[in-house]
This record gives sequence, C-alpha cells and structure tokens, in this order.
Amino acid sequence: MNTRGDRGLALGGRGDRCARWTAIALGSGLAALLLPFGSQADSFSNAYYDAGTDQLVVSMTYDGTNPNHTFNLQWGQCQNVNGSQLHGVAAQVLDSQWQDQALHPYQKTVRFSLADIPCRPAKVTLRTAPRFIYTVLIPKRS
Repeated sequence: MNTRGDRGLALGGRGDRCARWTAIALGSGLAALLLPFGSQADSFSNAYYDAGTDQLVVSMTYDGTNPNHTFNLQWGQCQNVNGSQLHGVAAQVLDSQWQDQALHPYQKTVRFSLADIPCRPAKVTLRTAPRFIYTVLIPKRS
C-alpha cells in the first residue's frame, strides 16, 4: 500500500497499460512515416498473347514520380502439367524503378518477346509483388 498519499502506479496497473498502448501507437505511427510516401505495387490491367508478333502483351498499372519505368521478365523453371504436353511456368515482372515514390498513377503497355520462354506450349503465370497474378496461355511454336 502506498503510504505517501500519492497514487503511485504499480506495474501491470492501468498506468502501465496506458504507457504500453501509447508506445504501440507511437511506434505504429513512426513505422507508417518511414514507409515510402503513398507506396503501391505494380499490377496488371490486362495481358494476352499476340500470335502475329509472338509476344506477350501486358498492360501495367504503376505509381511513380515519372512514366519512364521499364519492365522485364524473369522466367522460372518449366513444370509438366499432369503428363500433358502443356507446361506451367512462372514469370516475375520486374520494374526498373521499383523503389520510385508513388506520387502519380501511370499505365503502360509492354511487349515481351517470347524467344526466351523456356517451354511451349505453356500456361504462363505472370507475377508482380506483392500478390498480383495473371495467367496467359502461350501456344506451341508454329
């Protein structure tokens, strides 16, 4: 019991909970301030195979300080799909300016040659961080 007449706060009491809540709130606010301003990931608005040019056509939606982002594909390994002739392969879409501040929205249609695709015919799963996925079927070479 407190004999001095003031209302001291014991550990685990209401004051301790308030101090912890305040620390959590301040820490969360600080973490939010340290994130890039308006940070958003790249995404797809459309993707399809162009048979006339043998290219993958991808409409990218992204934010940045400028429209001059370039995109390329990083191919994964081919996987057989249930013993059929169709293969599955993932391709990571990489943004040259992935750390650019997300100040303005942009859209760009990008054409990727399929000369480097590791297998055909293939179900290509395009991915961009953190969880945007788009699937396109690529036929056998003619």
